[in-house]
Amino acid sequence: MLQPRAIDVTPLADYKVIVTFDTGEARIFDVMPYISGDWFGKLRNIEVFNTVRIAGNTIEWAGGQDIAPHELYDYSVPTQAAIR
Repeated sequence: MLQPRAIDVTPLADYKVIVTFDTGEARIFDVMPYISGDWFGKLRNIEVFNTVRIAGNTIEWAGGQDIAPHELYDYSVPTQAAIR
């Protein structure tokens, strides 16, 4: 099976993003576990965090930080499950 492709992203509170994939699924990905060190630690600044955008088949921030496409999908949860 091909890896689903991210086609839209919206930053949420608590360092989460909602990602829509080309499968039609909307999933929530928690970025907080990645926010540490010099590189990803910059995302702790909410203004920087909110610069998230689609890049190729994944997401990235203005500073170049990105999440591997398979992690973005595999470690996210469907929006219905995230709301419960």
